[in-house]
Amino acid sequence: MKKLTVIILIIFFYTTLFAEVFKFQFNESDAYRILSTVHEDVYLNGKLSHKAEIINRISVEVKEKNVDGSALHSARFMTTERASRTSSGEPFSWSDEYFSMFNRSPNGFYEIDDEYFMPVVRNVPIFLNEDIKIGQKWKASGYEVHDLRRSFGIDTPFKVPFEADYTYAGTVQNDKGDTLHIIKVKYTLNYESPKLDKNYSGKSFEEQDVPQYTLGYSDQTIYWDNKRGMINNYNEHFRIVIETRFGNVLEFKGTAGSEITERNKLTDETLNEVKDQIAQLDIQNTEVKSDDTGITISLENIQFMADSEILLDSEKIKLQKIALILKNFPNNDLLISGHTALAGTFNARQQLSKARAISVAQYLIDLGVKDEYHIFTQGFGAEKPVASNDTPENMARNRRVEIKIMK
Repeated sequence: MKKLTVIILIIFFYTTLFAEVFKFQFNESDAYRILSTVHEDVYLNGKLSHKAEIINRISVEVKEKNVDGSALHSARFMTTERASRTSSGEPFSWSDEYFSMFNRSPNGFYEIDDEYFMPVVRNVPIFLNEDIKIGQKWKASGYEVHDLRRSFGIDTPFKVPFEADYTYAGTVQNDKGDTLHIIKVKYTLNYESPKLDKNYSGKSFEEQDVPQYTLGYSDQTIYWDNKRGMINNYNEHFRIVIETRFGNVLEFKGTAGSEITERNKLTDETLNEVKDQIAQLDIQNTEVKSDDTGITISLENIQFMADSEILLDSEKIKLQKIALILKNFPNNDLLISGHTALAGTFNARQQLSKARAISVAQYLIDLGVKDEYHIFTQGFGAEKPVASNDTPENMARNRRVEIKIMK
């Protein structure tokens, strides 16, 4: 009997010793970046439609902290997709962008207007107003929000509620020696859509093949940094099934993971340092500027083989110098944009500008500046000239590639 009592006391003191109060901590001007990677299989009526690799990039800034500890956040979301692993090693294109404003409480609850489509998963994680012991379980409500404008013509956020089960599973140390707390989160989706109160895409209700049932699950492991009061990273297995009024079945299943890093602040001093480095390295025909999205290094008159995306050796030397500068920003993603002069057709200009941006991005990847998940590309053709196209000199300026160090 005494032995059993001792064991019970040991268990009691062990669980009490490792009890934690979990809260989000917000400070004005905090800025961080979330980068999640999703590998997803998509099925239509039981047949594999395609496999996709999706990048979600979220740039968040705390704008204002309230007296109750909650805070107003400003966030920019970018989502891009490619055929899964068919282009391994190549950069992702910069794609759909969303903006969002929301309040979040220290417990994790969102307050957000219905005009915003992001974030998708809301009120995860949610924490209790008490010490939480290892092995302790709790429940909290949340909801998913889906953008169904393209697939179903629904022009407002499509909300699917759920109740999540939480377990504090213990601690682990990361490779930096930080203690991270393991939070297990599971929830199922079983939602029957209410009858729509408006017509979408100009169709009557009877003509609309809209979601009728949403089923599925999410099984997440969150690694929580309690010193910083934020998620360090997470991983997830998921499955979502949407059954429509006309009997079609869409299924999405796969895995997701994320990294969350505090962004390097890009100040006027940072801008001047980049300008000084450009001058010291004697990189010609290059302009450096900044805006609220980052610092841009504009390589004017960058040289490729005629009507192609193949870099000349002289430009590779230039990019090798720029790579020395870019490696000073390990926590900042890069956006590479291509531009052409006003020559040829619109489609040809668009394709060439995009191909040249990819070529520069690929060379920077090969130099070890970033991997394929932290460098993005886009092509603008002749849509954003920096000079008129009335002289060969001005056209050369417009044939440029811009490398943005993103905030």
